[in-house]
Amino acid sequence: MILITKFNHAIKTIIYSLFLFSILFAQPLRQVRPEAVGMSSDRLDRLTQQMESYVLENQLSGGVTLVLRHGKIAYFDAFGYRDTESKDNMEIDDIFRIASQTKAMISVGIMILQEKGQLLISDPVGKYIPKYNSTTVAVKTEDGYKVVPANRQITIRDLLTHTAGVGWGFGPGGDQWKKADIIGWYFAHRKTSIQSTVNQISSLPMDAQPGERFVYGLSTDILGALIEVVSGQPLDKFLQKEIFNPLEMTDTHFYLPVNKHHRLSTVYSSTENGIALSPNPGKRIGAGMIGQGHYINGPRKSFSGGAGLLSTAEDYATFLQMMLNGGTFNKQRILSRKSVELMTVDHLGSIESPWTNGVGFGLGFSIVKDLGKRGTLGSEGEFGWGGAYHSTYWVDPKEDLVVVYFTQLIPANNIDDQQKLRSLIYQAIID
Repeated sequence: MILITKFNHAIKTIIYSLFLFSILFAQPLRQVRPEAVGMSSDRLDRLTQQMESYVLENQLSGGVTLVLRHGKIAYFDAFGYRDTESKDNMEIDDIFRIASQTKAMISVGIMILQEKGQLLISDPVGKYIPKYNSTTVAVKTEDGYKVVPANRQITIRDLLTHTAGVGWGFGPGGDQWKKADIIGWYFAHRKTSIQSTVNQISSLPMDAQPGERFVYGLSTDILGALIEVVSGQPLDKFLQKEIFNPLEMTDTHFYLPVNKHHRLSTVYSSTENGIALSPNPGKRIGAGMIGQGHYINGPRKSFSGGAGLLSTAEDYATFLQMMLNGGTFNKQRILSRKSVELMTVDHLGSIESPWTNGVGFGLGFSIVKDLGKRGTLGSEGEFGWGGAYHSTYWVDPKEDLVVVYFTQLIPANNIDDQQKLRSLIYQAIID
């Protein structure tokens, strides 16, 4: 009897040890041979060669490409250099400025609050940020513009779909935005909170009436401020608690911790003679920041929900796999399946997307409505977006596919890498 008891105890100890080992060392995203998930290793080699050619031709410094199929890593490759001057090779865990790819996470944050019963996306923004109870719109006239009251209040859904009329300060009333020093998408240099900036935005004339047309701008920055108000937490803490920690996204930050500075990829700019190092920290040109930015040595005060995050390809792919899974990943539920469904269908209706035929917009993502009108490989129902530093991503539910492509190039001129990326990934599907 004693021997049996000792034997059972030993078995339990072994099982418990294996359980602890699985917790400590399990990789939520597991790499497999491409053939195991219906892709060709030989055909994916074409993608590797193509990406390396952009480095050889001095069109890109380097980057990271990650492809998930059926929830497994089919392709994960770093090419080129993190920094070309030092010939520091790019690594798959290097960190990138993801700019507007931040928007998807903020949109998920809003849906989390709706699921907690703390807001409805049909609510007017002014219910939570009173300065938005009354907004104005700049309307063009023969001799300039006039400012008129908004026809109705801006709703949270308007912000999620970019139909709130909120631009980047280049609309008819742009002189007032310029005077307020709110131009473009970049906020990392600001010494004031996002709440302060968003309150300023409320007093400026918008580019269009709410619900009238798609206007890409600072809508998601307003959503970030709204998350802070409703949750009672700073935006970085909210995202950490609700998304990053459950998904083990350990390398996603607004500002980089000291021990990760060496992993931040350098920013380059396209020129007539190939790429050139962007200035440090940089300067605003048009709507954007051309340069390295203030992600290491900046004031660390403004959490931009529209364009502020840094991340790795694996972190971001984990987030997207959660969306593809219907709101859950690695036994952690972030959203309900029905919230994900609502986010990933078109909400624009008759409002036209300004960029691509056959594409609409959901709650934080572009949505492919008509594959033939878009005219590029993919599937109807595919959702995605990109970032100002020339990063991009998409999720193809029909093919059970997630693609993340990170590089650091702004502006990105006369380069077809994103188009070739799409072509070379889909040609590698063999099932």
